[in-house]
Amino acid sequence: MLKIEKPRLGTANKALSITITLIAFFFAGSSVFGGDLSAGSLFDTFPLTIGTGQRTEIGGPFYYNETNSDFGKTWALPPFFSHQEDPTIGEFEDQALYPIFSYVKYGTQYRAQFIEVFSFEGGENPHDVQAHRFWLFPIYFQQRSSNTNENYTAVFPVYGHLKNFLFRDEIFFVMFPAYSQTHLKDVVNDNYFFPFYNVRHGNGMHGWQFWPFYGTEHKVVTLVTNTWGIETSGGHDQTFVMWPIHFRQNNGIGTENPEKLRADLPFYASSRSPGRDSTSVLWPFFNWIDDREKKYREWEMPWPLIIFAHGQGKHTVRIFPFYNHAYNDSLVDDFYAWPIYKYDAIHAPPLERRRTRIAFFLYQNTIEKNTETGKFKRRVDFWPFALHTHDFDGSTRLQIPALAETFFPDSPGIERNWSPLWSIWRSEKNPADGKNSQSFFWNLYRRDAAPGTKKISCFFGLYQYQTNAEEKTVRVFYIPVIKRNAHH
Repeated sequence: MLKIEKPRLGTANKALSITITLIAFFFAGSSVFGGDLSAGSLFDTFPLTIGTGQRTEIGGPFYYNETNSDFGKTWALPPFFSHQEDPTIGEFEDQALYPIFSYVKYGTQYRAQFIEVFSFEGGENPHDVQAHRFWLFPIYFQQRSSNTNENYTAVFPVYGHLKNFLFRDEIFFVMFPAYSQTHLKDVVNDNYFFPFYNVRHGNGMHGWQFWPFYGTEHKVVTLVTNTWGIETSGGHDQTFVMWPIHFRQNNGIGTENPEKLRADLPFYASSRSPGRDSTSVLWPFFNWIDDREKKYREWEMPWPLIIFAHGQGKHTVRIFPFYNHAYNDSLVDDFYAWPIYKYDAIHAPPLERRRTRIAFFLYQNTIEKNTETGKFKRRVDFWPFALHTHDFDGSTRLQIPALAETFFPDSPGIERNWSPLWSIWRSEKNPADGKNSQSFFWNLYRRDAAPGTKKISCFFGLYQYQTNAEEKTVRVFYIPVIKRNAHH
């Protein structure tokens, strides 16, 4: 006979009693703390260390809400969604499972994209022209504008007309690659069964090619009006046979620096001009360069393994992968046992930038310095263990670990949507205001300090210590057990 046991209510009642007791302590603490409640990973609200504002975190890394006087407001449900806005400049951005979906609006300009395949964008440009674009890449492209001359529609590869796309002013196609036409300024290219047959003309130029067998192009000297007035646009004569094996080019005709280029690859190639000569044998491996304009000579034998260059404009000694030392007045590029150690630098006052890398992304130390003020910005990546930053204002941040930040160093999307998930340790210092903070395991332990104040919270806020200019307080289970005047 089946025996049905009565449910044991004792264990369930104990768990329920403990839960109710903790909730009671939580709300009791809430009434005592007011807006300064700390419950660790469950709930915490605290002032920002860097910047002016407040941040609230709920459920560990899965929700936060931040108000910063410098950067506006942000709230997020990492990694699913984030919203950032700055009302002072009329900008906001929504991101969902970044980088899969994002929507950005700045003034009247907006753009939405879904994995860069589906996108729509538009708004008013600086010329007060409204335009709205819709793309389903690479199949459908559409733009509608208040200036109807800017309208276009394209259904690839059947038929279409595009403007300002793929570095071309206009593109027209019918049953691509059967026929397409492109416009770049006043140069028109007609392509038949792209890329095999092409006819082009415009700007004093005409040419044709039946690729890869033969092609020719001729351009006369023309005058071009630009911001600085009228300048000469050099002519050229270019021919190839069995591209890229044999080609001849005379470039810069009618200018002060004409160039003659001859090649029968891979056996021989040469370039001659008033400013620079180069010769290649078994291209691209063995090369000789005499650059009179930049004032250096270079031997590559074979490129890119062994390179020697010397002169005022460049000095290089490379024996790859063992050693490389290259520099000029503004650039330095060194490595030892590549890719074990690599160093590069840029000196272009008032900017000076130096970067040291070990084993590609394993370790990176990047410093940017303003040579006029002496202030500097520094970023140290030790992937995947840590990320440390020092900003121009002296503020610092330390994050442990840092799984993706090394590969996307300038990505607010990673910082907003993904970094909170794995930031077990966070430390910030703001020397300008004398503030610092530390957080471990999503505020299971948190410490905030500023001149005259300090607050420590541990174990979901069950223990808290706080002191300011007026009093010192110790709370256990959210209940004050010690509260006294700070001067005692």
